[in-house]
Amino acid sequence: MSKRLAVPKTYKLAIGGAFPRSESGRTYEVLSAKGTFLANAAKGSRKDARDAVVAARAAVKGWSGATAYNRGQVLYRVAEVLEGRRAQFIDEIVAQEGVSSAAAGAQVDEAVDLWVWYAGWCDKYAQVAGNANPVSGPYFNISFRNPLASLRLSRRRTLRCLGSSPSSLRPWSLVTLSSCSPVNSIRSLRSASPRCSRRATCQGES
Repeated sequence: MSKRLAVPKTYKLAIGGAFPRSESGRTYEVLSAKGTFLANAAKGSRKDARDAVVAARAAVKGWSGATAYNRGQVLYRVAEVLEGRRAQFIDEIVAQEGVSSAAAGAQVDEAVDLWVWYAGWCDKYAQVAGNANPVSGPYFNISFRNPLASLRLSRRRTLRCLGSSPSSLRPWSLVTLSSCSPVNSIRSLRSASPRCSRRATCQGES
């Protein structure tokens, strides 16, 4: 009986909820720590990067308009999917990096815990970061946070499940497009800093 040939996987891009191939049609080989072939991955072009930015900006309105509870549910769902595919990610990290199963498992567990941590903070950070500022007048002065823009986040540490620098990005790395949360305002009095921090004032009884 002839030896069965493995079916190599081609990792595609993730843009706007879809998984398209690169606009250029180009791919590159992902190699193991020993230099053997593991998979093909789409080689993104500048147009692919622009499409990703457009998709991220289009998603800001819906994401910032969702309740904090719903945003937490979405992030927690990511943690559930990662946990359910824990064995797969461990095998892929071991094959690609040549580390032990224990070290690979620690990377996956840290990624899952990080998603759960952010999911838990979604409906709590407003109480911690926001505050009522003391003012001398018949009104309240309140600071609060609200998602306003999209960011591309990447980690320079070589933890594949947590993300990595663009030069060492792997198909199973998690590069997060998230919404930043500067201090927003109900009625802006003045810009406090270039970071979009603002003060909010609400009229009320003295």
